[in-house]
Amino acid sequence: MSIEEALPDETLNSPQDMAEISAPPSPQPDVIEVGSVEELARQLAETGLKAQDYWDRLVRLQAEFENHKKRTEKDLQNAHKFALERFAKELLTVMDSLELGIQASVSSQSDVEKLREGMELTLRQLAAVFEKFGIQVIDPLGDKFNPDLHQAMAAQPAEAVEPNTVVKVFQKGYSLNDRLLRPAMVIIAQQVTGSRIDQQA
Repeated sequence: MSIEEALPDETLNSPQDMAEISAPPSPQPDVIEVGSVEELARQLAETGLKAQDYWDRLVRLQAEFENHKKRTEKDLQNAHKFALERFAKELLTVMDSLELGIQASVSSQSDVEKLREGMELTLRQLAAVFEKFGIQVIDPLGDKFNPDLHQAMAAQPAEAVEPNTVVKVFQKGYSLNDRLLRPAMVIIAQQVTGSRIDQQA
């Protein structure tokens, strides 16, 4: 006997009842096998080992960075401290020449000409040291006045040269690798007016 024959008509005519009869049985929860648990445990252990390895690498990198930072700071301090070491060594020969000149000047047999030659030699030594380290002399006699390199102390009338020409240098200037250390102290030419010329005549 079929299901339709066993049930009353009103029951068969109910959609809800028909759905309950035709619906498949609800699925049962999966049973976790022992092998799956062991596999998960193995993967977890491997992940932990990898995490520990990454952490160790990070700690080593941080230690190396700190050591590099300390070395860099030390090198920078030494660079500031001994930046003039080569320049100072080159100046020692100049100092030796000056001391020898002073010793010769106090001698009873001192020769003015020899002292002058010694001073000129010392000056050439100093100029060679300056050139070696990029120190240039600014001696603008006869040049046009340059406010970037020269400092005008006064102006005087001059007929033989153009106005704003340097006619006298009180003090030479110096620059280091094209950077001004000290401007040259100069006197510049001033244009002579007609009344000034008539008065001089």
